[in-house]
Amino acid sequence: MGAVGDAWTWLTTGANWQGESGVWHRLAEHLWFSGVCLAVSCLIALPLALWLGHIGRGGSLAVNISNIGRAVPTLAVLVLLTLTPLGRQGGLPTIIALVLFAVPPLLTNAYVGMREVDRSVVEAARGMGMSGGQLFLRVELPLAYPMVMTGLRSATVQVIATATLAAMAGEGGLGRIITAGFNRNDTAQVVAGALVVGALALLAEGLLVVAGRAFDPMRATREH
Repeated sequence: MGAVGDAWTWLTTGANWQGESGVWHRLAEHLWFSGVCLAVSCLIALPLALWLGHIGRGGSLAVNISNIGRAVPTLAVLVLLTLTPLGRQGGLPTIIALVLFAVPPLLTNAYVGMREVDRSVVEAARGMGMSGGQLFLRVELPLAYPMVMTGLRSATVQVIATATLAAMAGEGGLGRIITAGFNRNDTAQVVAGALVVGALALLAEGLLVVAGRAFDPMRATREH
Protein backbone atom coordinates (compact mmCIF):
# COMPACT_ATOMS: atom_id res chain seq x y z
CA MET A 1 0.00 0.00 0.00
CA GLY A 2 2.92 2.33 0.63
CA ALA A 3 3.80 4.68 3.48
CA VAL A 4 1.13 7.25 2.62
CA GLY A 5 -1.55 4.59 2.32
CA ASP A 6 -0.52 3.06 5.65
CA ALA A 7 -0.56 6.52 7.22
CA TRP A 8 -4.08 7.11 5.88
CA THR A 9 -5.19 3.82 7.43
CA TRP A 10 -3.65 4.91 10.74
CA LEU A 11 -5.41 8.29 10.56
CA THR A 12 -8.79 6.75 9.76
CA THR A 13 -8.61 4.36 12.69
CA GLY A 14 -10.81 5.85 15.40
CA ALA A 15 -8.78 4.43 18.29
CA ASN A 16 -5.79 6.56 17.25
CA TRP A 17 -7.78 9.73 17.90
CA GLN A 18 -8.89 8.89 21.42
CA GLY A 19 -7.29 9.12 24.85
CA GLU A 20 -4.35 11.15 26.12
CA SER A 21 -2.09 9.75 23.40
CA GLY A 22 -4.68 10.26 20.67
CA VAL A 23 -4.54 12.82 17.88
CA TRP A 24 -7.21 15.13 19.35
CA HIS A 25 -5.40 15.46 22.67
CA ARG A 26 -2.00 15.94 21.04
CA LEU A 27 -3.49 18.46 18.62
CA ALA A 28 -4.92 20.49 21.51
CA GLU A 29 -1.51 20.48 23.21
CA HIS A 30 0.18 21.52 19.97
CA LEU A 31 -2.25 24.39 19.43
CA TRP A 32 -1.75 25.57 23.02
CA PHE A 33 2.03 25.60 22.70
CA SER A 34 1.92 27.30 19.32
CA GLY A 35 -0.68 29.87 20.40
CA VAL A 36 1.18 30.86 23.56
CA CYS A 37 4.48 31.16 21.69
CA LEU A 38 2.97 33.27 18.93
CA ALA A 39 1.17 35.54 21.39
CA VAL A 40 4.36 36.15 23.40
CA SER A 41 6.37 36.67 20.20
CA CYS A 42 3.88 39.22 18.88
CA LEU A 43 3.87 41.10 22.18
CA ILE A 44 7.67 41.31 22.05
CA ALA A 45 8.33 41.89 18.35
CA LEU A 46 5.46 43.92 16.92
CA PRO A 47 5.37 46.93 19.29
CA LEU A 48 9.17 47.22 19.07
CA ALA A 49 9.30 46.86 15.29
CA LEU A 50 6.43 49.27 14.64
CA TRP A 51 7.84 51.88 17.02
CA LEU A 52 11.37 51.65 15.56
CA GLY A 53 9.93 51.81 12.06
CA HIS A 54 7.92 54.88 13.01
CA ILE A 55 10.85 56.81 14.49
CA GLY A 56 13.28 55.49 11.86
CA ARG A 57 16.12 54.78 14.30
CA GLY A 58 17.67 51.63 15.74
CA GLY A 59 15.64 49.27 13.57
CA SER A 60 18.51 47.78 11.60
CA LEU A 61 20.38 46.91 14.80
CA ALA A 62 17.28 45.30 16.32
CA VAL A 63 16.62 43.29 13.17
CA ASN A 64 20.22 42.07 12.98
CA ILE A 65 20.22 41.07 16.64
CA SER A 66 16.91 39.21 16.29
CA ASN A 67 18.15 37.41 13.19
CA ILE A 68 20.88 35.79 15.27
CA GLY A 69 18.09 33.54 16.48
CA ARG A 70 17.74 32.14 13.00
CA ALA A 71 21.35 31.00 13.03
CA VAL A 72 20.97 29.03 16.26
CA PRO A 73 19.24 25.62 15.88
CA THR A 74 16.00 25.59 17.85
CA LEU A 75 16.65 22.03 19.01
CA ALA A 76 20.02 23.04 20.45
CA VAL A 77 18.43 25.93 22.36
CA LEU A 78 15.68 23.64 23.63
CA VAL A 79 18.14 21.02 24.85
CA LEU A 80 20.33 23.59 26.60
CA LEU A 81 17.35 25.24 28.31
CA THR A 82 16.08 21.84 29.42
CA LEU A 83 19.41 21.20 31.17
CA THR A 84 19.12 24.44 33.16
CA PRO A 85 16.81 25.04 36.16
CA LEU A 86 14.23 26.23 33.62
CA GLY A 87 13.89 22.60 32.60
CA ARG A 88 11.90 22.01 35.79
CA GLN A 89 9.36 24.67 34.85
CA GLY A 90 7.06 22.57 32.69
CA GLY A 91 6.94 23.72 29.08
CA LEU A 92 8.90 26.94 29.68
CA PRO A 93 12.03 25.80 27.75
CA THR A 94 9.90 24.95 24.73
CA ILE A 95 8.09 28.28 24.86
CA ILE A 96 11.34 30.25 25.14
CA ALA A 97 12.96 28.34 22.27
CA LEU A 98 9.96 28.83 19.99
CA VAL A 99 9.64 32.51 20.89
CA LEU A 100 13.29 33.06 19.95
CA PHE A 101 12.51 31.34 16.65
CA ALA A 102 9.31 33.31 15.95
CA VAL A 103 10.50 36.83 16.81
CA PRO A 104 12.84 37.39 13.80
CA PRO A 105 10.23 37.13 10.98
CA LEU A 106 7.74 39.20 12.98
CA LEU A 107 10.26 41.90 13.82
CA THR A 108 11.88 42.03 10.39
CA ASN A 109 8.70 42.17 8.33
CA ALA A 110 6.96 44.71 10.56
CA TYR A 111 9.99 47.01 10.59
CA VAL A 112 10.58 46.74 6.84
CA GLY A 113 6.89 47.35 6.21
CA MET A 114 7.00 50.57 8.23
CA ARG A 115 10.16 51.81 6.57
CA GLU A 116 8.85 51.06 3.07
CA VAL A 117 5.89 53.40 3.52
CA ASP A 118 6.21 56.11 0.85
CA ARG A 119 7.93 59.06 2.54
CA SER A 120 6.05 61.52 0.33
CA VAL A 121 2.78 60.18 1.75
CA VAL A 122 4.12 60.59 5.27
CA GLU A 123 5.23 64.14 4.62
CA ALA A 124 1.89 64.97 3.04
CA ALA A 125 0.10 63.65 6.13
CA ARG A 126 2.35 65.77 8.34
CA GLY A 127 1.57 68.77 6.15
CA MET A 128 -2.11 68.17 6.81
CA GLY A 129 -1.43 68.63 10.52
CA MET A 130 -1.52 65.00 11.66
CA SER A 131 0.12 64.27 14.99
CA GLY A 132 2.65 61.47 15.39
CA GLY A 133 -0.01 59.13 16.74
CA GLN A 134 -2.46 59.94 13.95
CA LEU A 135 0.27 59.48 11.37
CA PHE A 136 1.12 56.06 12.81
CA LEU A 137 -2.45 54.78 13.09
CA ARG A 138 -3.99 56.28 9.96
CA VAL A 139 -1.12 56.23 7.46
CA GLU A 140 1.92 54.13 8.36
CA LEU A 141 0.27 51.12 9.99
CA PRO A 142 -2.39 50.62 7.28
CA LEU A 143 0.27 50.81 4.55
CA ALA A 144 2.61 48.47 6.43
CA TYR A 145 -0.20 46.00 7.17
CA PRO A 146 0.57 43.52 4.32
CA MET A 147 4.18 43.11 5.45
CA VAL A 148 3.10 42.72 9.08
CA MET A 149 0.71 39.95 8.07
CA THR A 150 3.40 38.30 5.95
CA GLY A 151 5.63 38.14 9.01
CA LEU A 152 2.79 36.76 11.11
CA ARG A 153 2.02 34.02 8.57
CA SER A 154 5.69 33.08 8.33
CA ALA A 155 6.11 32.94 12.10
CA THR A 156 2.90 30.93 12.53
CA VAL A 157 3.88 28.25 10.03
CA GLN A 158 7.40 28.02 11.45
CA VAL A 159 6.17 27.70 15.04
CA ILE A 160 3.55 25.06 14.21
CA ALA A 161 6.15 23.01 12.36
CA THR A 162 8.88 23.46 14.97
CA ALA A 163 6.62 22.87 17.98
CA THR A 164 6.99 19.16 17.25
CA LEU A 165 10.37 19.49 18.99
CA ALA A 166 8.52 19.87 22.29
CA ALA A 167 8.38 16.08 22.35
CA MET A 168 12.18 16.02 22.65
CA ALA A 169 11.82 17.81 25.99
CA GLY A 170 9.15 15.42 27.18
CA GLU A 171 6.32 17.84 26.46
CA GLY A 172 3.12 17.16 24.55
CA GLY A 173 1.98 18.09 21.08
CA LEU A 174 1.88 16.33 17.75
CA GLY A 175 5.58 15.60 18.00
CA ARG A 176 4.73 12.91 20.55
CA ILE A 177 2.90 10.97 17.84
CA ILE A 178 5.97 11.11 15.63
CA THR A 179 8.44 10.15 18.37
CA ALA A 180 6.17 7.33 19.53
CA GLY A 181 6.13 6.05 15.96
CA PHE A 182 9.91 6.10 15.83
CA ASN A 183 10.14 4.27 19.15
CA ARG A 184 7.81 1.56 17.86
CA ASN A 185 9.42 1.48 14.44
CA ASP A 186 5.95 2.31 13.11
CA THR A 187 6.47 4.19 9.85
CA ALA A 188 2.74 4.65 9.33
CA GLN A 189 2.42 6.53 12.63
CA VAL A 190 5.46 8.69 11.88
CA VAL A 191 4.12 9.68 8.47
CA ALA A 192 0.62 10.20 9.89
CA GLY A 193 1.95 12.57 12.55
CA ALA A 194 3.93 14.50 9.95
CA LEU A 195 0.85 14.77 7.74
CA VAL A 196 -1.23 16.17 10.60
CA VAL A 197 1.45 18.78 11.36
CA GLY A 198 1.69 19.73 7.69
CA ALA A 199 -2.09 19.97 7.34
CA LEU A 200 -2.29 22.14 10.48
CA ALA A 201 0.39 24.50 9.16
CA LEU A 202 -1.34 24.81 5.79
CA LEU A 203 -4.71 25.40 7.47
CA ALA A 204 -3.24 28.13 9.67
CA GLU A 205 -1.62 29.75 6.62
CA GLY A 206 -4.91 29.70 4.74
CA LEU A 207 -6.89 31.13 7.65
CA LEU A 208 -4.40 33.96 8.10
CA VAL A 209 -4.54 34.78 4.39
CA VAL A 210 -8.34 35.05 4.60
CA ALA A 211 -8.19 37.02 7.86
CA GLY A 212 -5.51 39.29 6.43
CA ARG A 213 -7.71 40.23 3.50
CA ALA A 214 -10.84 40.58 5.62
CA PHE A 215 -9.26 42.95 8.14
CA ASP A 216 -7.06 44.91 5.72
CA PRO A 217 -7.81 48.57 6.54
CA MET A 218 -7.00 49.52 2.93
CA ARG A 219 -8.65 46.55 1.22
CA ALA A 220 -10.84 48.67 -1.03
CA THR A 221 -7.89 50.79 -2.15
CA ARG A 222 -5.66 47.79 -2.88
CA GLU A 223 -8.35 46.08 -4.95
CA HIS A 224 -8.60 49.02 -7.36
